[in-house]
Amino acid sequence: MKKNNEPLPYMQRTRDYYKKLGYEKPYEWARYDSVPFTPLKKPITDCRVAIVTTAAPYQADKGDQGPDAPYNAAAKFFTVYSQSTTNTPDLRISHVGIDRDNTYADDLDAYFPLNALHSAAKKKLIREVGPNFYGLPTNRSQRTTVDTDCAALTELCQADAVDVVLLVPNCPVCHQSVSLAARALEQAGIVSVVMGCAKDIVEHVGVPRFVFNDFPLGNAAGIPHNKQSQTDILQLALATAENATDARTTVQSPYQWNGKPDWKEDYANADKLSAQEISKRKKIFQDDKAIAKRRLLHAANRISDDTNM
Repeated sequence: MKKNNEPLPYMQRTRDYYKKLGYEKPYEWARYDSVPFTPLKKPITDCRVAIVTTAAPYQADKGDQGPDAPYNAAAKFFTVYSQSTTNTPDLRISHVGIDRDNTYADDLDAYFPLNALHSAAKKKLIREVGPNFYGLPTNRSQRTTVDTDCAALTELCQADAVDVVLLVPNCPVCHQSVSLAARALEQAGIVSVVMGCAKDIVEHVGVPRFVFNDFPLGNAAGIPHNKQSQTDILQLALATAENATDARTTVQSPYQWNGKPDWKEDYANADKLSAQEISKRKKIFQDDKAIAKRRLLHAANRISDDTNM
């Protein structure tokens, strides 16, 4: 079967999918006409570089979060977090809408490029890896993402004196969230590069720099178990940080997906679902929304309590 070389239209596919599930009102993706841009003022070899991820720290009490786990709303996180880059963390993406039919989330390096970044530091391609990496929630509320999450993320990056930030999303809404974060970082004078798989979403929002990998969602940092692809794509992102001269710079990775050639046809394709499967998926979606709503309220109450102490 011949491979489809056109990027998958995630916004339209998602719109059609949820309409088939009975949700008539389409989601309105963020879009901006102007894009902030901060030129890199020194060589990338003199820069401290950090990573932003939408992957969630593993929580043993939140159910299955393994490579073959189904979507797990209980494993979501709702506030920005930071963790040390000294050790490799246990991050999972069972909480997001990755392409579970074509990828298995069994290689952390395919969606979290910390090892590749440490390698770049050892090769003196950058000055150093930032002391922390940062977790950005997947939030459908653009106002919450911009006013709360992006503001908190920017403060953390400023406190760590980060020069360049690589933002690595997973699901469709993740791509919107990191795009909004990239804009906020650039407005604060921090250079950003989005490394992603949903080209239409990132370019619809409008970001300064984007490294596009035409892979199934969940592999924004490279092909699973292919260290060369992960190394090359990380270095492409660093080169983009240094060499881009204008906003809306998109650079496509030369790598091609080595799995099923028809993966783009399969992803969230409602036309391929039976009535029984549609009913099942709608119930799962409704249950997950209820779980997420309860956990979001709990997180908001905890923040309020901490603020009032």
